[in-house]
Amino acid sequence: MSTRTLISPAQLARPRGKAVYWTVFTVVVGGFTLVFLGPLYWLISSGFKNTQEVIQTPPTLVPDSFEPANYQQAWDVMDLAGLLGNTLYYAFGALAFQLVLDVAAAYSLSKLRPMFGKAILGMMLATLMIPATVLVVPQYLTVLDVPIVERNLLNTPWVIWLPSVTNAFNIFLLKRFFDSIPKELLDAASMDGAGPMRTLWSIVLPISRPILGVVSIFAVVGVWKDFLWPMLTLPDPAKQTLNVGIYSLSNGVPVNVLIAALTIASLPTLLIFLVFQRNIMSGLTAGGLKG
Repeated sequence: MSTRTLISPAQLARPRGKAVYWTVFTVVVGGFTLVFLGPLYWLISSGFKNTQEVIQTPPTLVPDSFEPANYQQAWDVMDLAGLLGNTLYYAFGALAFQLVLDVAAAYSLSKLRPMFGKAILGMMLATLMIPATVLVVPQYLTVLDVPIVERNLLNTPWVIWLPSVTNAFNIFLLKRFFDSIPKELLDAASMDGAGPMRTLWSIVLPISRPILGVVSIFAVVGVWKDFLWPMLTLPDPAKQTLNVGIYSLSNGVPVNVLIAALTIASLPTLLIFLVFQRNIMSGLTAGGLKG
């Protein structure tokens, strides 16, 4: 069976067809690279400029003034070390809760088949259609006075951790992966005397490392890039995240130093993507065992 493409192999074999193909390919790839990497280059390069060069018109593509001390000044003046520590604490706490509770929810829906499981999954997925900003007010009122326990969670890590657990997308990803695990494998474990928890710990989780890695990356990046929710719920400057802290301390800071601080805040998530991009794609497309 032949594969259908926009350009047939015969046309591609001709010199003119090959030239047109590679020209279009180069233009498209170059255009997308410029669109995605252009703002990133502008952010990093502006952090090396002095104040006058940053705001001048027309702007300079390559910095005429090279001031790497801007990054050191941003680190010291805006206390990026403390803000970075807060953000890591919140991000990995949210990761721990998501791995425990989202995995349990997905495993229950996939393998334990509870009553009304499909309806529960459908309602979870329906929440993905609701804009996140619509949920800010009810979530804020909830953490302001948590029902039953009657506790105010503002300025505590719980105000970041608990809302992050309710991640329908991650639960769906995990359930889809668990669905692909052969039922015969779990039946064999059950015949050997393994209960549901033992099966999850010894069988399911070891072969679910690709999707667990993807969920982990999503969990960390989700907390790292969030701005509105931490700004509302963490008013104490000593407990703020990196993004909120930079915004709170931006008054009176030179624009080039502020850009350097934003560059530092952006680097961790960029490095996570560059290092784990192959794992992200393999995890999203991975299935369970076959046969």
